[in-house]
Amino acid sequence: MIDVRFRVLDPRLGAGIPLPDYATAGSAAMDLRAAPEAALTLAPGDSVLVPTGLAIHIGDPGWCALILPRSGLGHRHGLVLGNLVGLIDADYQGPLMVSCWNRAQAPFTIAAGDRIAQILFMPVARARLQRVETFDPSARGTGGFGSTGIG
Repeated sequence: MIDVRFRVLDPRLGAGIPLPDYATAGSAAMDLRAAPEAALTLAPGDSVLVPTGLAIHIGDPGWCALILPRSGLGHRHGLVLGNLVGLIDADYQGPLMVSCWNRAQAPFTIAAGDRIAQILFMPVARARLQRVETFDPSARGTGGFGSTGIG
Protein backbone atom coordinates (compact mmCIF):
# COMPACT_ATOMS: atom_id res chain seq x y z
CA MET A 1 0.00 0.00 0.00
CA ILE A 2 1.10 3.53 -0.72
CA ASP A 3 -0.03 6.82 0.80
CA VAL A 4 -0.92 9.33 -1.92
CA ARG A 5 -1.30 13.02 -1.13
CA PHE A 6 -4.21 14.88 -2.69
CA ARG A 7 -5.50 18.43 -2.82
CA VAL A 8 -9.14 19.40 -3.16
CA LEU A 9 -9.48 21.85 -6.08
CA ASP A 10 -13.27 22.02 -6.13
CA PRO A 11 -15.09 22.78 -2.84
CA ARG A 12 -17.91 20.38 -3.83
CA LEU A 13 -15.45 17.48 -3.55
CA GLY A 14 -16.01 15.75 -0.24
CA ALA A 15 -19.22 17.72 0.31
CA GLY A 16 -21.69 16.99 -2.53
CA ILE A 17 -19.28 15.05 -4.73
CA PRO A 18 -17.76 11.99 -3.02
CA LEU A 19 -13.99 11.65 -2.79
CA PRO A 20 -12.39 8.85 -4.83
CA ASP A 21 -12.90 5.54 -3.08
CA TYR A 22 -13.00 1.80 -3.66
CA ALA A 23 -16.56 0.62 -4.41
CA THR A 24 -16.03 -2.74 -2.69
CA ALA A 25 -13.42 -4.46 -0.53
CA GLY A 26 -12.27 -6.35 -3.63
CA SER A 27 -12.05 -3.37 -5.99
CA ALA A 28 -8.63 -2.86 -7.56
CA ALA A 29 -9.24 0.77 -8.54
CA MET A 30 -10.92 3.81 -7.02
CA ASP A 31 -13.84 5.47 -8.79
CA LEU A 32 -13.18 8.96 -10.14
CA ARG A 33 -16.13 11.32 -10.33
CA ALA A 34 -16.83 14.22 -12.61
CA ALA A 35 -16.69 17.76 -11.25
CA PRO A 36 -17.71 20.02 -14.14
CA GLU A 37 -19.17 23.43 -13.29
CA ALA A 38 -22.35 22.43 -15.15
CA ALA A 39 -23.54 19.23 -16.81
CA LEU A 40 -21.76 18.48 -20.10
CA THR A 41 -23.51 16.82 -23.04
CA LEU A 42 -21.22 15.08 -25.50
CA ALA A 43 -22.60 14.62 -29.00
CA PRO A 44 -21.66 11.39 -30.79
CA GLY A 45 -17.94 11.50 -31.60
CA ASP A 46 -17.21 14.41 -29.24
CA SER A 47 -14.53 14.37 -26.56
CA VAL A 48 -13.97 16.66 -23.59
CA LEU A 49 -11.58 16.98 -20.66
CA VAL A 50 -13.64 16.55 -17.50
CA PRO A 51 -12.24 17.86 -14.21
CA THR A 52 -12.31 15.59 -11.17
CA GLY A 53 -11.89 18.40 -8.66
CA LEU A 54 -8.65 17.08 -7.23
CA ALA A 55 -4.91 16.94 -7.74
CA ILE A 56 -2.69 14.11 -6.55
CA HIS A 57 1.03 13.75 -5.91
CA ILE A 58 2.26 10.17 -5.73
CA GLY A 59 5.81 11.28 -4.94
CA ASP A 60 7.43 7.82 -4.93
CA PRO A 61 9.02 7.09 -8.37
CA GLY A 62 8.38 3.40 -7.71
CA TRP A 63 4.66 4.04 -8.25
CA CYS A 64 2.35 5.49 -10.91
CA ALA A 65 -1.39 5.66 -11.48
CA LEU A 66 -3.42 4.56 -14.47
CA ILE A 67 -6.72 6.20 -15.38
CA LEU A 68 -8.96 3.51 -16.82
CA PRO A 69 -12.45 3.53 -18.33
CA ARG A 70 -15.46 2.13 -16.49
CA SER A 71 -16.55 -0.95 -18.42
CA GLY A 72 -20.28 -0.36 -17.94
CA LEU A 73 -20.10 3.17 -19.34
CA GLY A 74 -18.19 1.99 -22.38
CA HIS A 75 -20.38 -1.02 -23.08
CA ARG A 76 -23.81 0.45 -22.33
CA HIS A 77 -23.32 4.11 -23.27
CA GLY A 78 -20.22 4.29 -25.47
CA LEU A 79 -18.37 6.58 -23.05
CA VAL A 80 -14.67 5.68 -23.05
CA LEU A 81 -11.42 7.54 -22.44
CA GLY A 82 -10.25 9.72 -25.30
CA ASN A 83 -6.66 8.60 -24.74
CA LEU A 84 -7.75 5.00 -23.89
CA VAL A 85 -5.56 4.88 -20.76
CA GLY A 86 -4.15 7.81 -18.82
CA LEU A 87 -0.79 7.63 -17.05
CA ILE A 88 -0.09 9.73 -13.97
CA ASP A 89 3.63 9.88 -13.20
CA ALA A 90 4.90 10.01 -9.63
CA ASP A 91 6.07 13.62 -9.99
CA TYR A 92 2.84 15.01 -11.48
CA GLN A 93 1.03 17.43 -9.16
CA GLY A 94 -1.55 19.05 -11.41
CA PRO A 95 -5.30 18.62 -11.59
CA LEU A 96 -6.66 15.20 -12.53
CA MET A 97 -8.63 15.54 -15.74
CA VAL A 98 -10.35 12.70 -17.56
CA SER A 99 -10.52 12.71 -21.34
CA CYS A 100 -14.02 11.40 -22.10
CA TRP A 101 -15.01 10.37 -25.63
CA ASN A 102 -18.54 9.52 -26.73
CA ARG A 103 -18.13 6.77 -29.32
CA ALA A 104 -21.88 6.00 -29.29
CA GLN A 105 -24.56 7.15 -31.74
CA ALA A 106 -26.50 9.10 -29.08
CA PRO A 107 -25.59 12.12 -26.94
CA PHE A 108 -24.32 11.41 -23.42
CA THR A 109 -24.54 13.79 -20.47
CA ILE A 110 -21.96 13.94 -17.67
CA ALA A 111 -23.05 15.66 -14.45
CA ALA A 112 -21.13 16.56 -11.30
CA GLY A 113 -20.69 13.46 -9.15
CA ASP A 114 -21.02 10.93 -11.99
CA ARG A 115 -18.50 8.10 -11.89
CA ILE A 116 -16.58 8.52 -15.15
CA ALA A 117 -13.34 6.59 -14.74
CA GLN A 118 -11.17 4.60 -12.33
CA ILE A 119 -7.71 5.26 -10.94
CA LEU A 120 -5.43 2.28 -10.37
CA PHE A 121 -2.15 2.69 -8.48
CA MET A 122 0.63 0.45 -9.79
CA PRO A 123 4.24 -0.27 -8.92
CA VAL A 124 6.73 0.77 -11.59
CA ALA A 125 9.63 -1.36 -12.78
CA ARG A 126 12.18 0.92 -14.44
CA ALA A 127 14.23 -0.64 -17.22
CA ARG A 128 17.82 -0.13 -18.29
CA LEU A 129 18.22 -0.62 -22.05
CA GLN A 130 21.20 -2.76 -23.04
CA ARG A 131 22.41 -2.51 -26.61
CA VAL A 132 23.23 -5.85 -28.28
CA GLU A 133 24.06 -6.96 -31.82
CA THR A 134 21.87 -10.10 -31.68
CA PHE A 135 19.29 -11.69 -29.39
CA ASP A 136 19.37 -15.16 -27.88
CA PRO A 137 17.07 -17.42 -29.93
CA SER A 138 13.48 -17.85 -28.73
CA ALA A 139 10.56 -20.03 -29.80
CA ARG A 140 8.91 -17.02 -31.44
CA GLY A 141 12.00 -15.72 -33.17
CA THR A 142 11.48 -12.60 -35.26
CA GLY A 143 7.78 -13.28 -35.89
CA GLY A 144 5.73 -10.15 -35.58
CA PHE A 145 2.09 -9.23 -34.99
CA GLY A 146 -0.13 -12.29 -35.38
CA SER A 147 2.79 -14.71 -35.85
CA THR A 148 1.63 -17.02 -33.04
CA GLY A 149 -1.83 -17.46 -34.59
CA ILE A 150 -5.18 -15.75 -34.44
CA GLY A 151 -7.46 -16.26 -31.41
